[in-house]
Amino acid sequence: MPELPEVETVRRGLEPAMAGQTFEKVEQRRADLRFPFPADFAARLTGRRIEAITRRAKYLLADLDDGETLIMHLGMSGSFRVDADTPGVFHHDRSRIAAHDHVVFHMSGGATVTYNDPRRFGFMLLEPRATLSEHKLFRDMGVEPLGNQLDGDLLARLFAGKAAPLKAALLDQSLVAGLGNIYVCESLHRAHLSPRRAAGTLARKDGAPTERARLLASVIRDVLGEALEAGGSSLRDHRQADGSLGYFQHQFRVYDREGAPCPTAGCGGVIKRVVQSGRSTFFCGECQR
Repeated sequence: MPELPEVETVRRGLEPAMAGQTFEKVEQRRADLRFPFPADFAARLTGRRIEAITRRAKYLLADLDDGETLIMHLGMSGSFRVDADTPGVFHHDRSRIAAHDHVVFHMSGGATVTYNDPRRFGFMLLEPRATLSEHKLFRDMGVEPLGNQLDGDLLARLFAGKAAPLKAALLDQSLVAGLGNIYVCESLHRAHLSPRRAAGTLARKDGAPTERARLLASVIRDVLGEALEAGGSSLRDHRQADGSLGYFQHQFRVYDREGAPCPTAGCGGVIKRVVQSGRSTFFCGECQR
């Protein structure tokens, strides 16, 4: 599933084609994706102007001029094409089979934006912007990891007293919103923290953050920032000014590298894979404690 940097990359790709533009025509080619489309979906969008394209965690949000917000989630296999181009080129090939083109937005600026989703785990909803924070998808959502709120003090407050494994706590969207499996594995390795460590160990008895908590918060921001610069891991952004096409996955230290030598200088360990809560966790048992 695309994680925060991938969704942000898609947002940046859609923004020039959609922000400030009007839906001239909307083609809804099936009744549902993961969930049924809202009633009169195409009619409610047609003629509406998009005031802004934003993101909350892994959700794309299009604020409309009538006070509604179009919520879009990519699911496992969803992607957008703008005309003939894809906002971000996915490491795993994105489908261009017309049978999987489920929604087509014809925008007033001349762009055609197509949503393609072979597995149909994505979805689109329409909700009033004024009450969006109270919607079930967002009301219990945690802090954005790219914001100024994420620091060692916050992690200590969030994790204090928690016996859950550190990786599980970081993936809990009610605590920190938008982190996924890839970036949690990478961040924990850079911070030399075991994914099995109890989350509560990042807080002292008086609730103050440990140095590990401060380091982890800094590392998370660094990893996400680097991934954004590279255009994400599941996808990469458009060709850069120097013509390079870097993938963030070329910078992976542990993710999907089972059996490889640990890249930490002087470690000598080997990357392991274990399953936690049904997800693969990649880490080094030697330098991650």
